[in-house]
Amino acid sequence: MYPFFYRPSHLTLHGPWGLSSTEKYYKQTERLWDRWRVSTVNSDYSVCPSYPHAVIVPREVDDEKLVQSARFRQGGRFPVLSYCHHRNGMVIMRSSQPLTGANRKRCKEDELLLQAVIDGSLLGYIIDLRSTQQAQQARMTGGGFESKSCYSHWKRIHRHHERGKVLQESLIKLVEACSDPSHSVDRWLSKLENSKWLSHVHSALSTAGLVVECVERDGHSVLVHGSEGTDSTLLVSSLAQLILDPASRTLTGFLGLLERDWIQAGHPFQQRCAHSAYSHARLKQECPSFLLLLDCVWQVWRQFPLALEFSEALLLRLAQEVYASNYGTFLCNNEQERCAAGVKENTHCLFQSLLSPDIEEQYLNPLYEPTDLAIWPSVHPQSLQLWTGLFLRWTEYAQNMEEAREEVWSIVKEHRERAGPDRTNNTPSTHCDTLTPFENLMDELTIL
Repeated sequence: MYPFFYRPSHLTLHGPWGLSSTEKYYKQTERLWDRWRVSTVNSDYSVCPSYPHAVIVPREVDDEKLVQSARFRQGGRFPVLSYCHHRNGMVIMRSSQPLTGANRKRCKEDELLLQAVIDGSLLGYIIDLRSTQQAQQARMTGGGFESKSCYSHWKRIHRHHERGKVLQESLIKLVEACSDPSHSVDRWLSKLENSKWLSHVHSALSTAGLVVECVERDGHSVLVHGSEGTDSTLLVSSLAQLILDPASRTLTGFLGLLERDWIQAGHPFQQRCAHSAYSHARLKQECPSFLLLLDCVWQVWRQFPLALEFSEALLLRLAQEVYASNYGTFLCNNEQERCAAGVKENTHCLFQSLLSPDIEEQYLNPLYEPTDLAIWPSVHPQSLQLWTGLFLRWTEYAQNMEEAREEVWSIVKEHRERAGPDRTNNTPSTHCDTLTPFENLMDELTIL
């Protein structure tokens, strides 16, 4: 209840709430206008309780077909657009599993919807975030997968992702290992490996890389889904956008991505983040999917220190806020619940606060150099590291790193003042005859 009483001086309850929406993303993405439209078929949340009131779908598919497709998908989560690539117009869609069941039921409206997605293309990819065996077993309980005979222009690829209780237990084991300073090095490494947390990070990044490869290199659209479509599906689709989309790598763009593809897309924060890993409660619905996303983003940030406009400090702040926050951003499980609770009318938005002029600077990456290219993170075991800034944040090492970050900022500010306008065109500055301003800055940071 506290967010309903929190009133910071730099924010007001009047005016728009949040940074992004389906309609705003559509208006800003001109390449969508010919073949895609915004549908308000879910305006009363009766078609899909966990979807927002508006979604982006193929223009040639009417709302009645969307209703029929929703009845064929678990929880009503029919395929909707998540991202349209700026280079080739290929898209990333997301949904839940089809309800084919043991009798191999089919839905022509669902088939037409997916056919409309790849109109003019020979092939699309379905990335199923379950193993082949799990997908087969799901049919016995009413779920299932898209058969080749019904979805002939789609190729299905299975990539197994753990979720739910397995992921929560993994986090608990990791936190227990990090909280005990008495371990020897060998025992510490053994506990770290047994937690399997880094293997989950590996799975998420490698599958996101597969989606990017289908879209960027092969030039095909992709549909991502697991079972419910509210956890691993959002994780993989949002990571793929971070890798592909330069706009998603800015501070404002990244927060907008989280708002569209996690908060508005129906990730059940209230259930998944009810307690932290330190809690003795073992709730059935709890799962650190969002924390896993932040860890994966940190891995990308560490491998590409110039590519993201935001810093580790932002990821640490989000990891804290998702479990305990003064703001209403992560309240409830979906947009319908937030509307019923009056969240937008009576609480403040965390993302708007983070972008306030007096707060924003502490979350910026001083080394940011924008690029239009896709960034391809390595998923080799030696490339993935424990996020010490989060999991060892109360140790002396983490405190030293915080002091180092402050020193980096002071060096960058001093460098900018000396470089003046020369830093924008990468020409040698007046104080250094042999190095460009950026090279000189990197030399100072290397010494630090």
